[in-house]
Amino acid sequence: MPNTYQNVRSWTLPRISTNVVTHTTTITFYAYDPATDRLRRKRIKINTIKPASARRRYAEALMKRITEKLAEGWNPWIVPDMGENLPLLSDALSSYRAYISKMYRDGIYREATLRRYVAHMSSLEKWCEVQQPAVKYIYQLTKEKISRYLDHVFVRRNNCAATRDNYLATIRHFTAWAMSRDIIKVDPTEGISKFSRRLKQKQRSVISATDVERISVYAREHNPHFLLACYLIYYCFIRPKEMAGLKIGDISVSKQTIHVSGAISKNRRDGVVTLPAKVIRLMIDLDIFKHASGEYIFSDDMRPGKKAVSEKQFRDYWKRHVCADLHLPESYKFYSLKDTGITNMLRKHDALSVRDQARHTSIEMTNIYTPHDILQANDLIKNYEDTF
Repeated sequence: MPNTYQNVRSWTLPRISTNVVTHTTTITFYAYDPATDRLRRKRIKINTIKPASARRRYAEALMKRITEKLAEGWNPWIVPDMGENLPLLSDALSSYRAYISKMYRDGIYREATLRRYVAHMSSLEKWCEVQQPAVKYIYQLTKEKISRYLDHVFVRRNNCAATRDNYLATIRHFTAWAMSRDIIKVDPTEGISKFSRRLKQKQRSVISATDVERISVYAREHNPHFLLACYLIYYCFIRPKEMAGLKIGDISVSKQTIHVSGAISKNRRDGVVTLPAKVIRLMIDLDIFKHASGEYIFSDDMRPGKKAVSEKQFRDYWKRHVCADLHLPESYKFYSLKDTGITNMLRKHDALSVRDQARHTSIEMTNIYTPHDILQANDLIKNYEDTF
């Protein structure tokens, strides 16, 4: 007869007994053992506690704790080596949050990475709390439970496959962390595959010339400071996270450059980017250089200020205002401006210049953006001959 969910939860209340011959005091209860497919007796000796009155008080408290754990789904035959120190999921998640926060403070994780890990695991924790029975102990976070949660993210919350896969990646990071600290012995995410392996299309696309012009006109009319952000990502290929950390003192008008510190750059290296005259003129129009050199170029409301703000404000404005008002397709992301800028610059300039402006580590990375319609034979080689 196959095991059922009710079988796995079968157990009896713990009882205390004393052998009058051996003077052995024992707490005994039964719990379902999947290996034998029947209830199996579990005995815990407590002879070491003296005197008898203290032993009795300890036994009553222990029986209460065992009953609570059994009611919540704990099974001594499934997790035999954890005893009374069964790790709570909430405790493990608290330690995990402290770990990833430290990684962020040390500059190893980016702010977006920290925010994603915290949000995803908080969502999982809330889901575990409302299950019947609640997933209270970390050993209960099984492959089956994680698969059900991912279905909840994908189906019930109507998210795309890429979002579901992002949640899976976060859970895998957590379980790998837990395994490295012997909190769990087996990775419960093993065998759960990503959907995105079957998805070949990009989630964002290059923006058409017509739509680039529409976006430019809209931003100039409604929010010129957002237009400056668009210029920096389109002409200078500066990423949103980097833009949020740029200060006015990083700009050199005389050299027409902007310095991107390794403290804020994606590759952790200092870089210098050329500022086209068009970008500098907009900065002058916006009175950027009237502010102190230590102020951020983009603070509250994307205006210069002393307060550091998240790059999320760029994406939020793009989605809530630009895309909504101009009815742009979902494949147009704010980051698409960088892809589009690199692609269009390759039509007019050599790949090495574009590589340096984009701060790519290799020309191969830059060539990914090369438009197919400019891939053609080299005129210098068409009639080339040698002595061979």
